[in-house]
Amino acid sequence: MRRAFAIILPALVLSACSAPLAAPPPPVIPPPEPAAPSSSPSPSPTPSGLPRPGEVRRMKRDGFPVISSVPTERNVVFLTIDDGWEQDPGFARIVRERGIPITVFPTRDAVEARGGQEAGQGWTYVGAGGWPYFKDLGVAIENHTLTHPDLRTLGLEAQKAEICGAAKTIRRHVGRAPELFRPPFGSWNTTTLTAAEECGMRAMVLWTASVQTNARIAYQTPDKRLHPGDILLLHFRPPLAKDFTRLVRKVERRGFSFGDLGAYLDELLPAPS
Repeated sequence: MRRAFAIILPALVLSACSAPLAAPPPPVIPPPEPAAPSSSPSPSPTPSGLPRPGEVRRMKRDGFPVISSVPTERNVVFLTIDDGWEQDPGFARIVRERGIPITVFPTRDAVEARGGQEAGQGWTYVGAGGWPYFKDLGVAIENHTLTHPDLRTLGLEAQKAEICGAAKTIRRHVGRAPELFRPPFGSWNTTTLTAAEECGMRAMVLWTASVQTNARIAYQTPDKRLHPGDILLLHFRPPLAKDFTRLVRKVERRGFSFGDLGAYLDELLPAPS
């Protein structure tokens, strides 16, 4: 039977600072006229989120990897967003301006749906209808099947049709074949591992906490706190830009930054054979 991996390590915060040596005073030069302050300064960009040398140790090859957190002691979490119904330009602008690393797991049927559909709670999906929105985000686009089924109800060939079909669709529209797979509903079995591997996936990615409306975090750990290496699950649903902004502020207030999941998994996952 195939084995799966999901690792969560305790937090350890590392920090260091040093005071510079005092320099001799410069000659007195009349200052230039001060520039008028900007009424809306640009936010400070989020760090690139790349792992530090030696931060993540490569896991041993022992079956198809299933990842729900990244083993790191650094205060970094990973943002992943599923489906694709909501294509809000405001959200895309935030991601590009801040340089926030996210990983998208779209479903073909959601991405290619028409806009204007009711989303519940008085909201209507914005701009659904194609792949250019996701290609233009400039982030990793990974695999979440074609039609979002419960894979446990399907046999091997049907699961492969969903996963391999989604991989081909993403490559055709985005220009890059996905390497990571997320099962709809987080529902999978050993057949899913076989199907994902045969469709060229390197790992299956789950999550440790999900983000609800108003940026409320639903934790899967008893202490109800963020931990280093947590993978957070969001969905493309309204009001996406507003909730995403709240989430970013909440995570940063708690002393965490955002990691590039693909870069970390390049360090963690066994090298392709």
